[in-house]
Amino acid sequence: MPETILVDVAPSDRTTALLYAAPASVAKDITLILGHGAGAPQRSAFMVTFANELAQRGIDTVTFNFLYTEQKRRLPDRNDRLEQCYRAVIDTVRERGARRLAIGGKSMGGRIASQVAAGARIDLAGLVFFGYPLRPPGKPEQLRSKHLPAIRTPMLFVQGSRDAFGTPDELRPILHELAAPTELFEIEGGDHSFKVTKASPIPQQHVFPMILDHTAQWLQRLA
Repeated sequence: MPETILVDVAPSDRTTALLYAAPASVAKDITLILGHGAGAPQRSAFMVTFANELAQRGIDTVTFNFLYTEQKRRLPDRNDRLEQCYRAVIDTVRERGARRLAIGGKSMGGRIASQVAAGARIDLAGLVFFGYPLRPPGKPEQLRSKHLPAIRTPMLFVQGSRDAFGTPDELRPILHELAAPTELFEIEGGDHSFKVTKASPIPQQHVFPMILDHTAQWLQRLA
């Protein structure tokens, strides 16, 4: 069972984080914080699976609820409130002794992590994005990439080839222009949550393990 951590975000606001600790026999010297997507909390199946499995691969993993989720509200907070919450989680994890720290998340959680990394001087080992929401579906002109050049930390983008929020082909020219080291791990046939089509060369039951193995190896190299 993960350890529950209480995070003070503001004098009157508190949220809950969960620490999935890696077994001592395989633990690496790195902790990953993952923010959830806009429509699913930290106890969603995706978040729990990824946190548990990354921990089993040696990565201490922390998930948390953004305040609107913790307070049972449906609509996400403003960007500044989301970033404030993410920064509070980072501070709390640091205070607990984490030395090498990576951040990221699923969809919106990853975007907010990138904005935090771009907007503040934080010592980070890397950033991990599971389905980066490059743009709203059907709106290719509304790119969410203007802040990415400000990031100097290595970044891993895991992206489905048919992601409605931005395909790998849309990401590649943007990443090519960044100064920070980037890696794009494409899931052929995958959608925004990495569900693949029947025609995909990768069976669905192998998709998550493949992503988790690649992510853990990438983080271990940073550690």
